[in-house]
Amino acid sequence: MPRSVNAVASRARRKKIIKAAKGYFGRRKNVLTVAKNAVDKAMVYSTRDRKVKKRDFRALWIQRINAAVRQEGLSYSQFIGKLNQANIGLNRKVLADLAMNHPAAFKAIVSKVA
Repeated sequence: MPRSVNAVASRARRKKIIKAAKGYFGRRKNVLTVAKNAVDKAMVYSTRDRKVKKRDFRALWIQRINAAVRQEGLSYSQFIGKLNQANIGLNRKVLADLAMNHPAAFKAIVSKVA
């Protein structure tokens, strides 16, 4: 009598890894052991870089706000301090968008807090 093996689940597990490795170069896309290592590494990078992306965007927004308020004669830290004193609850994403796309509105905010 042949032994009972769960080939369906094993094949599904392998297919899942190979499918996740689609588009990789060389043996990384079709050799299970190599693909498994590549997919595991990719998952580590994707988890880490979701945090890094948030960090990078915040830095970009700060640079844009700083460039815009320097034209008005303030520094970034002075502007944020005065913004908090005036109880204006705009976040950095919105302020950066205003500075880039609506300079008149941003200038009005700067004149209100200065």
